[in-house]
Amino acid sequence: MTDLTFDTAGYVAGSAPQDVLHFGHYMMLADARMNLFSVFDDLKYDRSDVDMMSPGMRRHAIEKLGQAGFKQVSGRVLHNEAEDIRCLFPKFHALGSSPFDITRYTPKRARDYYILTPTQTACQIIDAYGLEEAVSKLEALVHLQPVNVFKLRDYLEDRAAHREFEPLVGHLMAVQKEAVASDPLCRRRALN
Repeated sequence: MTDLTFDTAGYVAGSAPQDVLHFGHYMMLADARMNLFSVFDDLKYDRSDVDMMSPGMRRHAIEKLGQAGFKQVSGRVLHNEAEDIRCLFPKFHALGSSPFDITRYTPKRARDYYILTPTQTACQIIDAYGLEEAVSKLEALVHLQPVNVFKLRDYLEDRAAHREFEPLVGHLMAVQKEAVASDPLCRRRALN
């Protein structure tokens, strides 16, 4: 595991906001500015798949963050007492709920982190960044962790950031298709 230390503000020490830090093949700090950990589970998706943390994804995140001093204090919270930083698994609310809304009912402090699926991570990026930066970050994400692009497209809303992004869904699909067919993704297996 990459050494995970934090500065006084709670950000990963030595990382720039655009950095992506890897914690093995299945977990990464996908966005240092927004404090988003992303846990990868599968290469292929169906638009009807439920977008939620599988037990294997949760175990993997708990194990990796445990190596960095985080202890599970509840089913949804890991806490690093020395750094006073929490990592949160947002609560999944209902079948059919939008991956764009995953963090809505799980507030966090500036120094805390969310642990999300790649699709949920992609949704947070679309909502937080301008189009050019969002596309750049999403291209980097899908090269390492595929997202459910169909589900993402299905849940785009009638608001400016989503309307701007919608024509680029096909581009994101093409980038992801190429990444999944190439090394190292083509050799990955789902977490158990």
